[in-house]
Amino acid sequence: MTAASARCRRIAMAATAALMPAFVPAAAAADPPPQRVVSINLCTDQLAMLMAAPGQLRSVSFLAGEEGTSVMVEEAAQYRPNSGQAEEIFLMQPDLVLAGTYTAKATVVLLRELGFRVEQFTPAASFDDVRENLTRMGRLLHREQRAGELVAELDKGLADLAARHPPAKTVAIYYANSYTSGSGTLADAIVQAAGLVNLGDTLGFKGMTRLPLELLISANPDIILEGDSQYSAPALAKANFSHPAFRALSDRAIAIPDKYTICGAPFTLEASRMLQRAALGERSETP
Repeated sequence: MTAASARCRRIAMAATAALMPAFVPAAAAADPPPQRVVSINLCTDQLAMLMAAPGQLRSVSFLAGEEGTSVMVEEAAQYRPNSGQAEEIFLMQPDLVLAGTYTAKATVVLLRELGFRVEQFTPAASFDDVRENLTRMGRLLHREQRAGELVAELDKGLADLAARHPPAKTVAIYYANSYTSGSGTLADAIVQAAGLVNLGDTLGFKGMTRLPLELLISANPDIILEGDSQYSAPALAKANFSHPAFRALSDRAIAIPDKYTICGAPFTLEASRMLQRAALGERSETP
């Protein structure tokens, strides 16, 4: 073999070696499922608890154990609670941290600087967002089949609601400090899934904004959706609810637990069911 041909052969062998990773079977190249998952956001807490394999999820935020905010209080008791501080998360040595886009930025930045994998989820503002978040969580946890089951459960619930055809009544979402939800919010999606009309949407409101009491009264909604936030003492945030003009409409008010409207999941549809039953004049038992 000449020196030139030997040189060509070495070049060819080197090129072949460089290309070899591209031909590694997909199963061998794929990342293994995470085994030490920690969630530091209420919504990712619940998505993870809905689909994690036994032993895969190690810790959830303390909010997951709060009756007023979490649908999955009993499930959360099985996991170590955390307060979302970088120091405590570091000591757990997770291989995946689940967070929200509004999770304390300093915590997320520090964890990433320390080499931890942090995946952030945007809060759902529609049921399409809920499907997307369920599917993404399934991929991250390597629980695609379970995610598919939850998406199917969500779609069936939406179909069942759509099949009932309640009268097209107007719903005014009215929270503390006179806040309401217009288009582009999960609360608006909940009202629409019930087959009803969101007053905030018809008024052209987008996102969370304030609805003056005078405008609420003049709009004369059929149903007023209240949250169930409780205050241990009289608070200005709830002053409008004691106003005589509002009390005159109190028979139209329905209190829906906040835990059903904070995070997007199949259980969110319970808020739509409660609204729909109210529109149909059916008795509703608060879960």
